[in-house]
Amino acid sequence: MEKLRYFDHAATTATKEEVVKEMLPYFTLNFGNASSIYSIGRKSKRAVEDARDKVANAIGAGPKEIYFTSCGSESDNLAIKGVAYANRERGNHIITTKIEHPAVLHTCQNLEKQGFNVTYLNVDSEGLISLKELEEAITDKTILISVMFANNEIGTIEPIKEIGEIAKKHNIYFHTDAVQAIGNVRINVNELNIDLLSMSAHKFYGPKGMGALYVRTGVKFDKIQDGGHQERNKRAGTENVAGIVGMGKAIELAYENFDEYNKKLTNLRDYYISQVEEKIPYIKLNGHRTKRLPGNANISFRFIEGESLLLNLDMKGICASSGSACTSGSLDPSHVLLAIGLPHEIAHGSLRITIGEENTKEDIDFLVNTLIEVVERLRNMSPLYEDFIKNR
Repeated sequence: MEKLRYFDHAATTATKEEVVKEMLPYFTLNFGNASSIYSIGRKSKRAVEDARDKVANAIGAGPKEIYFTSCGSESDNLAIKGVAYANRERGNHIITTKIEHPAVLHTCQNLEKQGFNVTYLNVDSEGLISLKELEEAITDKTILISVMFANNEIGTIEPIKEIGEIAKKHNIYFHTDAVQAIGNVRINVNELNIDLLSMSAHKFYGPKGMGALYVRTGVKFDKIQDGGHQERNKRAGTENVAGIVGMGKAIELAYENFDEYNKKLTNLRDYYISQVEEKIPYIKLNGHRTKRLPGNANISFRFIEGESLLLNLDMKGICASSGSACTSGSLDPSHVLLAIGLPHEIAHGSLRITIGEENTKEDIDFLVNTLIEVVERLRNMSPLYEDFIKNR
């Protein structure tokens, strides 16, 4: 096996050593339940509130506006269902996009079965929504707009501030799934007019199974899980103290080192794209060229199946993706790539790499050289490629 080269940071990241170190005491020494009133319980409660402060500070929010959850998907569910159920008397219309994560799309589809109406906005060939189309979709029954901050597959960053302004003007709540954006984009929820924001710790070198939801003070939303009164009676269940502590430390580290980290990722991303465009023919960069996450590059290789490409890269010790980790078990082409107008046969041949802090220029060179070899070999086995060359 070759040296492992990991290029799938959008799927998950390794938990940083500093984060693990911060978490460890809360598994053993400081194991108290944060809802208990004795000393080790109070110690856990202080740790939870300290982490809440760190998460809030990272996005310009107040600590009482942060609710801890188990993951980004739960945060999306709590935000969308919570607002829908609590505001049903105001209206039953929700606006989202065709390129959302399944946690948003499937939640909206579930609400449609319960009598809610959902508008799924189109995107252009680069993955951007039309602000004009958004405004035209608003009705007097619209209670929520949910648009992801940055797409997990193609990396396109949406015009979040402008969306927030439209929502505010029409007195509509605005939710954004920022799972991919935290740590990669500077976010101030007040400047961007964001009312609800979802995040997940394992996307920024924190622990898996830990998420958070920001909800602006005054936003009316219902709990969707019955039980105890934790998280100000909005999210029942004993607090995952170690996970919460880890999330707080991870988000603190992410924004301490923000400029240097993202400059490095952007430089490596642009170098990778330029090398592939220069050295491999019949490819297409998916997503916006500049309005994209710093470490994301999604490229379609014509005449190739993405699964074959991934397996060949894996044999060389390269971890990459053909799209979202949450849909990788499906044989259907990515709904995101279809939404930006790619035909099925090209969408099937996409490769997403997402770069992280341990990656180097040498890793990119190895990846590009491997792609040159693998793409050529797979294309030489393709009847479609053979016909294309003959008829060119």
